[in-house]
Amino acid sequence: MKKIWIITFMFCCSLTGYAQTTIAEKQLKTQTADTVEGWKNSGSISINASQTSLTNWASGGQSSVALGTMLSLQSQYRKNKGLWENYLDLGYGSLKQGKKSGWMKTDDKIDFTSKFGYKAVKNWYYAGLVNFKTQMAPGYNYPNDSVAISGFLAPGYLLGGLGFDYQSGGSLTAYISPVTLKVTFVRDQELAELGAFGVDAGKKIRSEFGGYIRLQCNKSLMENISILSKLDLFSNYLKNPQNIDVSWENLLSMKVNKYVSASLSTHLLYDDDIDIAVDENDDGIADSYGPRLQFKEVLAVGLSLIF
Repeated sequence: MKKIWIITFMFCCSLTGYAQTTIAEKQLKTQTADTVEGWKNSGSISINASQTSLTNWASGGQSSVALGTMLSLQSQYRKNKGLWENYLDLGYGSLKQGKKSGWMKTDDKIDFTSKFGYKAVKNWYYAGLVNFKTQMAPGYNYPNDSVAISGFLAPGYLLGGLGFDYQSGGSLTAYISPVTLKVTFVRDQELAELGAFGVDAGKKIRSEFGGYIRLQCNKSLMENISILSKLDLFSNYLKNPQNIDVSWENLLSMKVNKYVSASLSTHLLYDDDIDIAVDENDDGIADSYGPRLQFKEVLAVGLSLIF
């Protein structure tokens, strides 16, 4: 529990730093957001690659090829007091080491969010949100690539809630939903029989009812450098509400020129219902199972197009 509060505190501190704009800038952003109606669409696509070739290399090592791509789409519709926002993030990456090994998945992401709000007072909206997350291809516990440990809709997460949305008129948004339904899918029968991803053994669906908070900050730090930070918190009212599920994503984007960019992304996860095997003595046998902090980091340099 202490870890969860530390993470939340760190996020809030970062938001405080990002939100330091002048009063004039805030007024200008608010005025622009409130007066521009209709559709506003944007997006970006990036392709990243790296390659290492070794021939008679005395120090050892393996030749490798890594490929990755990311697609991000945003669509907003504003009319009178209504605001409809849609976001789609797709990502996939793979790695091949040596001549004999096959391609190994390093990244796989489908993340769609749709949020509708109706203005209540000042920067607050009555709002409803739907979020769907899963992956495209099977995942394996490499080097064992014979048994899949994940796949499309294994797991899949569908979350829907009603609440309130705060739009600062600048870089910060906060969605608070005291009434939220979270559904976990495990489409693969073998994984379902094992009770993977918190679903009861033999079942393919698990439903939770609780409270949900999403904090998002999209800030330009300086010319050609920006950061996007998203923190999702969910508490299941019906079972161990003190054990909060956490998803914290950060994307630092750096634009070199019109087509070349670099990015650093991190994703921290904690789900009290997901048991992760731990091999403490590296003998290939799991010594214990339990919830653990999950962390992923991706550094990429490649071609990008913003539209």
